[in-house]
Amino acid sequence: MAKVEVKWIDGMRFVAIPESGHAVIMDSSEDKGGLDSGPRPMELLLISLAGCTGMDVIYILKKMRVQVQGFELKIDAERKQEHPRYYSKVHVKYVFYGKDIPEDKVKQAIELSQHKYCSVSATMRAVGELTYSFEIKEA
Repeated sequence: MAKVEVKWIDGMRFVAIPESGHAVIMDSSEDKGGLDSGPRPMELLLISLAGCTGMDVIYILKKMRVQVQGFELKIDAERKQEHPRYYSKVHVKYVFYGKDIPEDKVKQAIELSQHKYCSVSATMRAVGELTYSFEIKEA
């Protein structure tokens, strides 16, 4: 069972301390009583998605001996207008940089992450639409 402690600091700032001990500050915008000193909880959800699938993909590509010089993920998401305002549509775009990166292996790594390994993807897919695409750029 995973555990996280979250403590209120002041205003709308909270510090989250997971079992790993790496603290994360969360805050709200000034118009909602915060100081805008950290990401919002819903932003952290998208950050978690990118981190989870990104780490999977790089790990899988390394196992396949695919050399990547650069890698980034871009996420676009839509939230429902009514409460609870969860993400109803999320699109993940994977962008790879390198020479002669095999498209079939990239596709396989992404599909393994999205449909087998990434827990955040599975969680988000359970409540909304999760799509993805990729692009390979010569570097």
